[in-house]
Amino acid sequence: MSFRTLIGFALAIVVRLWLVTLRVRVLVHPALDLAGDRPIVLGFWHGQQLLLLGARRRRLTATLVSLSRDGELQSGVMRGLGFLVERGSSSRGGARGLRSIVRRVCQGADAAFAVDGPRGPRARAKPGAALAAAAAGARLVPTAAFASRALVLERTWDCFEIPLPFARVVVVLGAPLDAAEAACRPELISFAIESALDEARRHTTFQRGAFAPCPPS
Repeated sequence: MSFRTLIGFALAIVVRLWLVTLRVRVLVHPALDLAGDRPIVLGFWHGQQLLLLGARRRRLTATLVSLSRDGELQSGVMRGLGFLVERGSSSRGGARGLRSIVRRVCQGADAAFAVDGPRGPRARAKPGAALAAAAAGARLVPTAAFASRALVLERTWDCFEIPLPFARVVVVLGAPLDAAEAACRPELISFAIESALDEARRHTTFQRGAFAPCPPS
């Protein structure tokens, strides 16, 4: 185990304590039945990870982390938070990582994808999540979150969002998409995630304070 991975495990403890302070509400689209055994693949924008981590997961969830040095750190954090981590990205080891995620989903896990990662362009979906869902026979679910108070790191490519302690967070799980169609038309994923984000904004009790979100790409 690398030093960066160990640091990631330590950071996971901090993240857990941070998440405990958040008041999280999850809204599920009526078309999405979470009571069944069929797995789901969550597709969301890179940079919203911390907001989404506040929502309780229904089962073990697999995620794809890049093979970069930063990915080592992130891998430790995600494992420390109880995720099944597979390594790979669109630029390195992508096909292998995608196959590993599909295998996890076929074994009964859910999966979570930052669909515009690992390097953007921001808010433009790539087909990886849809391909994984189609291959594993899972439901592809557009996902987004909004916090009443958050710090947005505007200098990062993904406008990384940090919900402030005791913020209200609304997480929206949208209507499942046809994974095969979305794999051919990733713009469908982008539109669905933006719709979920709009829904999360509408249901957040308090608007954000001094830290405004990044403008659209």
